[in-house]
Amino acid sequence: MTQTNIKENSADINDGLINEKQAAEYLGYTVRALQNWRVRGGGPKFVRISPRSIRYRLRDLDAWIDERTVASTSQPSPYLAG
Repeated sequence: MTQTNIKENSADINDGLINEKQAAEYLGYTVRALQNWRVRGGGPKFVRISPRSIRYRLRDLDAWIDERTVASTSQPSPYLAG
């Protein structure tokens, strides 16, 4: 499923909840990467529906992407600042 399909299938683009597989596809990462970020931190915000049910809001994924967007390789990355 592509980013476009996920957004088109969401009832409300800003608040639509998607599962972790869809979120991983949206970001271009693996489900395992999302799971690691949830444990270690540094990943996008998520919604814990129950102990075994995790969802992501599209707006949170987009915000996470925007936080990491830089104009050049010489621009400092705020998420890597010490």
